[in-house]
Amino acid sequence: MADRTGAGNPAAGNVVDAVFEVIAEALASDEEVRAAGFGIFGTRRLPARTGRNPRTGERIEVAASTAPTFRGGKRLRDAVQAGRRP
Repeated sequence: MADRTGAGNPAAGNVVDAVFEVIAEALASDEEVRAAGFGIFGTRRLPARTGRNPRTGERIEVAASTAPTFRGGKRLRDAVQAGRRP
């Protein structure tokens, strides 16, 4: 990122960190984040369920949770399919 923008490593790192913080804060507030051409960050609620401990086979209750999601935008999907950068 620093090479592409001409910014120094610390400045580029700070920008990337700030972007990720903003996305995380928005998702924590149950908001959706849209990056035009890149994709949409959102959340999905997972219901409580019964799982198994893989080591013992014992049944365990897994609490309901919220998971982050990402849906790639058209430009990103096209770039991946073409094997090139967006």
